[in-house]
Amino acid sequence: MKRLFGVTTAMVTPYDRNGDIDIVAMQKLTEFLIQKNVNCLYPCGTTGEMMLLSPEERETLAEIVVKTANKRVSVFIHAGAMTTKETVRLAQHAEKIGADGIGVVTPSFFSMTEKGILNFYKTVSSAVSKTFPVYVYVIPQCAVNDISPRLMQEIANNCPNIIGVKYSGFDMVKVKDYLRINDETFSVVLGLDRLFVPALTMGCDGVVSGCSCAIPEPFVKIYKLWQENNMKEAMEENKKAAEICEKLGNGSDMSIFKHVLLQRGLPVGPVRPPLLELSAEEWEQRYRYLKEYI
Repeated sequence: MKRLFGVTTAMVTPYDRNGDIDIVAMQKLTEFLIQKNVNCLYPCGTTGEMMLLSPEERETLAEIVVKTANKRVSVFIHAGAMTTKETVRLAQHAEKIGADGIGVVTPSFFSMTEKGILNFYKTVSSAVSKTFPVYVYVIPQCAVNDISPRLMQEIANNCPNIIGVKYSGFDMVKVKDYLRINDETFSVVLGLDRLFVPALTMGCDGVVSGCSCAIPEPFVKIYKLWQENNMKEAMEENKKAAEICEKLGNGSDMSIFKHVLLQRGLPVGPVRPPLLELSAEEWEQRYRYLKEYI
Protein backbone atom coordinates (compact mmCIF):
# COMPACT_ATOMS: atom_id res chain seq x y z
CA MET A 1 0.00 0.00 0.00
CA LYS A 2 1.15 3.51 -0.79
CA ARG A 3 2.44 5.69 2.01
CA LEU A 4 2.73 9.41 2.53
CA PHE A 5 6.32 10.56 2.27
CA GLY A 6 8.59 13.54 1.82
CA VAL A 7 6.68 16.78 1.31
CA THR A 8 2.95 16.12 1.53
CA THR A 9 1.27 19.44 0.87
CA ALA A 10 -1.94 20.25 2.70
CA MET A 11 -3.86 22.32 0.16
CA VAL A 12 -5.98 25.42 0.69
CA THR A 13 -9.48 25.51 -0.74
CA PRO A 14 -10.00 28.20 -3.41
CA TYR A 15 -13.27 30.14 -3.54
CA ASP A 16 -14.66 32.38 -6.25
CA ARG A 17 -16.23 35.81 -5.73
CA ASN A 18 -19.53 34.18 -4.75
CA GLY A 19 -17.87 32.06 -2.09
CA ASP A 20 -18.26 28.83 -4.07
CA ILE A 21 -15.52 26.33 -4.90
CA ASP A 22 -13.29 27.75 -7.66
CA ILE A 23 -12.64 24.75 -9.87
CA VAL A 24 -10.15 26.46 -12.19
CA ALA A 25 -8.16 27.87 -9.28
CA MET A 26 -7.96 24.40 -7.69
CA GLN A 27 -6.71 22.96 -10.96
CA LYS A 28 -4.05 25.67 -11.21
CA LEU A 29 -2.99 25.20 -7.58
CA THR A 30 -2.65 21.46 -8.11
CA GLU A 31 -0.52 22.03 -11.20
CA PHE A 32 1.61 24.64 -9.41
CA LEU A 33 2.44 22.27 -6.57
CA ILE A 34 3.24 19.39 -8.90
CA GLN A 35 5.59 21.62 -10.90
CA LYS A 36 7.29 22.59 -7.62
CA ASN A 37 8.02 18.87 -7.06
CA VAL A 38 6.10 18.19 -3.88
CA ASN A 39 5.68 14.47 -3.29
CA CYS A 40 2.03 14.15 -2.29
CA LEU A 41 -1.11 16.29 -2.24
CA TYR A 42 -3.56 16.39 0.67
CA PRO A 43 -6.76 18.37 0.01
CA CYS A 44 -9.75 18.89 2.33
CA GLY A 45 -7.76 18.88 5.57
CA THR A 46 -7.35 21.57 8.20
CA THR A 47 -5.55 23.87 5.75
CA GLY A 48 -8.43 23.26 3.34
CA GLU A 49 -10.99 24.50 5.90
CA MET A 50 -12.51 21.00 6.05
CA MET A 51 -15.19 21.63 8.67
CA LEU A 52 -16.51 24.63 6.71
CA LEU A 53 -17.18 22.58 3.57
CA SER A 54 -20.23 20.55 2.63
CA PRO A 55 -19.77 16.86 1.68
CA GLU A 56 -20.59 17.77 -1.91
CA GLU A 57 -17.92 20.46 -1.97
CA ARG A 58 -15.36 18.08 -0.51
CA GLU A 59 -16.17 15.48 -3.15
CA THR A 60 -15.80 18.10 -5.87
CA LEU A 61 -12.39 19.16 -4.54
CA ALA A 62 -11.22 15.56 -4.29
CA GLU A 63 -12.26 14.88 -7.88
CA ILE A 64 -10.48 17.99 -9.18
CA VAL A 65 -7.18 17.14 -7.49
CA VAL A 66 -7.21 13.45 -8.43
CA LYS A 67 -8.09 14.20 -12.05
CA THR A 68 -5.60 17.06 -12.41
CA ALA A 69 -2.76 15.18 -10.74
CA ASN A 70 -3.40 12.21 -13.04
CA LYS A 71 -1.08 9.90 -11.04
CA ARG A 72 1.92 12.25 -11.34
CA VAL A 73 2.02 12.51 -7.56
CA SER A 74 0.20 10.67 -4.80
CA VAL A 75 -3.11 12.15 -3.68
CA PHE A 76 -4.49 11.37 -0.23
CA ILE A 77 -7.88 12.90 0.52
CA HIS A 78 -8.76 13.97 4.02
CA ALA A 79 -12.11 12.27 4.71
CA GLY A 80 -12.63 12.97 8.42
CA ALA A 81 -15.93 14.69 9.25
CA MET A 82 -18.16 15.44 12.21
CA THR A 83 -20.23 12.29 11.77
CA THR A 84 -19.25 8.70 11.10
CA LYS A 85 -21.78 8.52 8.27
CA GLU A 86 -20.25 11.47 6.44
CA THR A 87 -16.73 10.18 7.04
CA VAL A 88 -17.65 6.81 5.51
CA ARG A 89 -19.25 8.58 2.55
CA LEU A 90 -16.14 10.66 1.87
CA ALA A 91 -13.80 7.68 2.37
CA GLN A 92 -15.71 5.55 -0.12
CA HIS A 93 -15.87 8.42 -2.59
CA ALA A 94 -12.10 8.92 -2.38
CA GLU A 95 -11.49 5.27 -3.20
CA LYS A 96 -14.05 5.32 -6.01
CA ILE A 97 -12.42 8.26 -7.81
CA GLY A 98 -8.93 6.75 -7.68
CA ALA A 99 -7.26 8.55 -4.78
CA ASP A 100 -4.18 6.83 -3.38
CA GLY A 101 -5.49 6.85 0.18
CA ILE A 102 -7.19 8.91 2.85
CA GLY A 103 -6.55 10.66 6.14
CA VAL A 104 -9.20 10.57 8.86
CA VAL A 105 -9.14 12.92 11.83
CA THR A 106 -10.15 11.63 15.24
CA PRO A 107 -13.74 12.24 16.30
CA SER A 108 -13.98 15.91 17.21
CA PHE A 109 -15.56 18.24 19.78
CA PHE A 110 -17.09 15.48 21.92
CA SER A 111 -14.70 13.70 24.28
CA MET A 112 -14.48 10.04 23.32
CA THR A 113 -13.49 6.92 25.20
CA GLU A 114 -10.76 4.73 23.78
CA LYS A 115 -13.38 2.13 22.88
CA GLY A 116 -15.37 4.74 21.00
CA ILE A 117 -12.32 5.89 19.04
CA LEU A 118 -11.39 2.30 18.20
CA ASN A 119 -14.91 1.52 17.01
CA PHE A 120 -14.91 4.66 14.87
CA TYR A 121 -11.74 3.66 13.02
CA LYS A 122 -12.91 0.06 12.66
CA THR A 123 -16.11 1.32 11.01
CA VAL A 124 -14.34 3.70 8.63
CA SER A 125 -11.50 1.35 7.66
CA SER A 126 -13.90 -1.53 6.97
CA ALA A 127 -15.99 0.70 4.69
CA VAL A 128 -13.20 0.76 2.10
CA SER A 129 -11.10 -1.98 0.52
CA LYS A 130 -8.63 -3.86 2.70
CA THR A 131 -5.81 -2.58 0.48
CA PHE A 132 -6.88 1.08 0.50
CA PRO A 133 -4.46 3.03 2.74
CA VAL A 134 -5.84 4.97 5.69
CA TYR A 135 -3.95 7.37 7.96
CA VAL A 136 -5.21 8.37 11.38
CA TYR A 137 -5.00 12.15 11.81
CA VAL A 138 -4.24 13.19 15.40
CA ILE A 139 -4.56 16.89 16.23
CA PRO A 140 -5.70 17.03 19.87
CA GLN A 141 -5.41 20.82 20.20
CA CYS A 142 -8.22 21.17 17.64
CA ALA A 143 -10.14 17.88 17.75
CA VAL A 144 -10.09 17.42 21.56
CA ASN A 145 -9.38 13.68 21.29
CA ASP A 146 -5.85 12.31 21.41
CA ILE A 147 -4.59 8.78 20.72
CA SER A 148 -2.00 7.12 22.91
CA PRO A 149 0.63 4.89 21.29
CA ARG A 150 -1.02 1.91 23.01
CA LEU A 151 -4.41 2.73 21.49
CA MET A 152 -2.80 3.40 18.11
CA GLN A 153 -1.28 -0.09 18.23
CA GLU A 154 -4.73 -1.52 18.99
CA ILE A 155 -6.20 0.40 16.05
CA ALA A 156 -3.46 -0.94 13.77
CA ASN A 157 -4.07 -4.49 15.04
CA ASN A 158 -7.77 -4.28 14.26
CA CYS A 159 -7.56 -2.32 11.00
CA PRO A 160 -4.89 -3.72 8.62
CA ASN A 161 -5.41 -0.92 6.08
CA ILE A 162 -4.66 1.75 8.71
CA ILE A 163 -0.98 2.00 7.88
CA GLY A 164 0.07 5.21 9.58
CA VAL A 165 -0.60 8.38 11.50
CA LYS A 166 -0.41 12.05 10.67
CA TYR A 167 0.49 13.62 14.01
CA SER A 168 -0.01 17.36 14.46
CA GLY A 169 0.36 17.52 18.23
CA PHE A 170 3.44 18.71 20.10
CA ASP A 171 4.61 15.60 21.99
CA MET A 172 7.74 14.33 20.26
CA VAL A 173 8.06 11.47 22.77
CA LYS A 174 4.71 10.25 21.47
CA VAL A 175 6.11 10.41 17.93
CA LYS A 176 8.98 8.19 19.05
CA ASP A 177 6.50 5.67 20.45
CA TYR A 178 4.30 5.78 17.32
CA LEU A 179 7.40 4.84 15.32
CA ARG A 180 7.64 1.56 17.28
CA ILE A 181 4.19 0.35 16.24
CA ASN A 182 4.04 -2.87 14.23
CA ASP A 183 7.73 -3.55 14.70
CA GLU A 184 8.63 -0.10 13.36
CA THR A 185 6.76 -0.55 10.06
CA PHE A 186 3.98 1.91 10.95
CA SER A 187 4.16 5.09 8.88
CA VAL A 188 4.45 8.34 10.80
CA VAL A 189 4.25 11.78 9.20
CA LEU A 190 4.53 14.97 11.21
CA GLY A 191 2.24 17.99 10.91
CA LEU A 192 4.87 20.24 12.51
CA ASP A 193 6.53 21.12 9.23
CA ARG A 194 9.06 23.41 10.89
CA LEU A 195 10.61 20.25 12.35
CA PHE A 196 11.08 18.53 8.99
CA VAL A 197 14.69 17.40 9.44
CA PRO A 198 14.24 16.36 13.09
CA ALA A 199 11.22 14.31 12.00
CA LEU A 200 13.19 12.57 9.26
CA THR A 201 16.05 11.94 11.68
CA MET A 202 13.67 10.24 14.12
CA GLY A 203 12.43 7.94 11.36
CA CYS A 204 9.29 9.70 10.14
CA ASP A 205 8.42 9.33 6.48
CA GLY A 206 8.00 13.08 6.04
CA VAL A 207 5.76 16.02 6.89
CA VAL A 208 2.25 17.11 5.99
CA SER A 209 2.79 20.81 5.46
CA GLY A 210 0.26 23.58 5.04
CA CYS A 211 3.07 26.12 4.75
CA SER A 212 4.38 24.27 1.67
CA CYS A 213 1.14 25.11 -0.13
CA ALA A 214 2.17 28.77 -0.13
CA ILE A 215 5.97 28.41 -0.27
CA PRO A 216 6.94 24.85 -1.25
CA GLU A 217 10.52 25.47 -2.35
CA PRO A 218 12.45 25.16 0.95
CA PHE A 219 10.56 22.02 1.96
CA VAL A 220 11.22 20.35 -1.39
CA LYS A 221 14.89 21.32 -1.09
CA ILE A 222 15.14 19.86 2.43
CA TYR A 223 13.86 16.49 1.26
CA LYS A 224 16.18 16.45 -1.75
CA LEU A 225 19.17 17.24 0.47
CA TRP A 226 18.07 14.55 2.92
CA GLN A 227 17.88 11.97 0.11
CA GLU A 228 21.40 13.00 -0.91
CA ASN A 229 22.61 12.49 2.69
CA ASN A 230 23.62 16.15 2.83
CA MET A 231 22.67 16.70 6.46
CA LYS A 232 24.56 19.94 6.97
CA GLU A 233 22.79 21.78 4.16
CA ALA A 234 19.48 20.12 5.05
CA MET A 235 19.72 21.54 8.56
CA GLU A 236 20.54 24.99 7.22
CA GLU A 237 17.56 24.83 4.90
CA ASN A 238 15.40 23.66 7.80
CA LYS A 239 16.28 26.86 9.67
CA LYS A 240 15.00 28.86 6.71
CA ALA A 241 11.85 26.74 6.47
CA ALA A 242 11.20 27.14 10.21
CA GLU A 243 11.48 30.92 9.86
CA ILE A 244 9.04 30.85 6.95
CA CYS A 245 6.62 28.74 9.01
CA GLU A 246 6.80 31.29 11.81
CA LYS A 247 6.08 34.18 9.46
CA LEU A 248 3.19 32.20 7.98
CA GLY A 249 1.70 31.73 11.43
CA ASN A 250 2.72 28.06 11.68
CA GLY A 251 -0.38 27.02 9.78
CA SER A 252 -2.84 28.64 12.16
CA ASP A 253 -4.21 31.20 9.68
CA MET A 254 -5.09 30.07 6.16
CA SER A 255 -5.68 33.68 5.14
CA ILE A 256 -1.90 34.22 5.14
CA PHE A 257 -1.40 31.29 2.77
CA LYS A 258 -4.03 32.69 0.43
CA HIS A 259 -2.45 36.15 0.42
CA VAL A 260 0.93 34.62 -0.47
CA LEU A 261 -0.58 32.57 -3.27
CA LEU A 262 -2.20 35.71 -4.68
CA GLN A 263 1.23 37.37 -4.75
CA ARG A 264 2.50 34.33 -6.66
CA GLY A 265 -0.14 34.70 -9.36
CA LEU A 266 -2.56 32.15 -7.92
CA PRO A 267 -5.69 33.94 -6.70
CA VAL A 268 -7.58 31.50 -4.48
CA GLY A 269 -10.05 33.88 -2.88
CA PRO A 270 -10.63 34.61 0.80
CA VAL A 271 -11.14 32.24 3.70
CA ARG A 272 -14.68 31.20 4.50
CA PRO A 273 -16.48 32.80 7.47
CA PRO A 274 -16.34 32.61 10.42
CA LEU A 275 -12.60 32.65 9.66
CA LEU A 276 -11.28 36.19 9.30
CA GLU A 277 -9.23 37.78 6.58
CA LEU A 278 -5.97 39.53 7.40
CA SER A 279 -6.29 43.28 7.54
CA ALA A 280 -4.25 45.35 5.10
CA GLU A 281 -1.94 46.38 7.93
CA GLU A 282 -1.44 42.80 9.12
CA TRP A 283 -0.65 41.62 5.59
CA GLU A 284 1.79 44.49 5.00
CA GLN A 285 3.69 43.46 8.12
CA ARG A 286 3.77 39.79 7.06
CA TYR A 287 4.75 40.62 3.50
CA ARG A 288 7.75 42.58 4.69
CA TYR A 289 9.26 39.34 6.01
CA LEU A 290 7.96 36.96 3.34
CA LYS A 291 8.59 38.83 0.10
CA GLU A 292 12.10 37.44 -0.36
CA TYR A 293 10.67 33.91 -0.45
CA ILE A 294 7.78 34.61 -2.81
